[in-house]
Amino acid sequence: MSVQQVPPAAATAPADGSPAPSRAAVRPARTKIVPTVVLALGGVYAVLPLLWVVIAATKTPEELFSTFSGWPSFNGGFTGNIAALDDYGDGRFWLWMLNSLIYAGGGAFLTVVVSAAAGYALAKYRFAGQRLIFGALLAGVLVPQITLAVPQYLLLSEMGLVGTSWSVILPSVISPYSIYLCRIYAAAAVPDEILEAGRVDGSGEFRLLWSVAVPIMTPGLVTVFLLQFISIWNNFLLPYIMLADDDLFPLTVGLYSLLNRGASQPALYSLVISGSLLSIIPIVALFLFLQRFWRLDLVAGGLKG
Repeated sequence: MSVQQVPPAAATAPADGSPAPSRAAVRPARTKIVPTVVLALGGVYAVLPLLWVVIAATKTPEELFSTFSGWPSFNGGFTGNIAALDDYGDGRFWLWMLNSLIYAGGGAFLTVVVSAAAGYALAKYRFAGQRLIFGALLAGVLVPQITLAVPQYLLLSEMGLVGTSWSVILPSVISPYSIYLCRIYAAAAVPDEILEAGRVDGSGEFRLLWSVAVPIMTPGLVTVFLLQFISIWNNFLLPYIMLADDDLFPLTVGLYSLLNRGASQPALYSLVISGSLLSIIPIVALFLFLQRFWRLDLVAGGLKG
């Protein structure tokens, strides 16, 4: 009597006749655990500094350097630190906050205007030296901004602008990376047919840029504005080199000056930490406000224009 061998696939097939799961479907779950663990560790690494700042901002100056001083107290330590920060230098912190908003907001807006025009021109026009300019633009993207701080200082010093707000705003207006993003976005999102139709209707080139191309490029321009705003907001070296007047300091330089004074006045460390926590709020608010613009349809802006 012979014994009939059952194929492995048949042996594992369900009794109801449905097809057997493939080997990929029954692959051990541990192959998916490693990427999840890596991402989780990266998230913890990114969140821990912020969590430390939040907890440290709730401690009084006496509790700041203690290992454990009880649960965070928002009604005691945090409010006390905010009140002390508000009283410091007759509200000097809020002046630094206003300066940062002016530098970051004004610089980012001017960057968007220049980058939109330059990127659109590089994407939609053909002229002599275009490849050379684009190559120089890519080279500018690769140059670290920190290496340009001293040449910019010498140049602005010759113009008599060092020590003014313009010495912080003007160097950030020309951003090779922003121009590159606008060039790529304009080439992909702005149809040549719409531009040709506008020219047939008698629209000039500037009219086509601001009435046709810019509305279509709005999601990309919002991204450029946000990236440049954060870059200027977090910039420390340029304003540190350019400015000497305490009234013109942005938050980065102002908090650094407080940190230096904390060596002789330890109570100022609590003010620096509380100020660092408050400096995050405008960035979060800007993200939430601009989020709705990222979902605009690329052609909808052109139709409305």
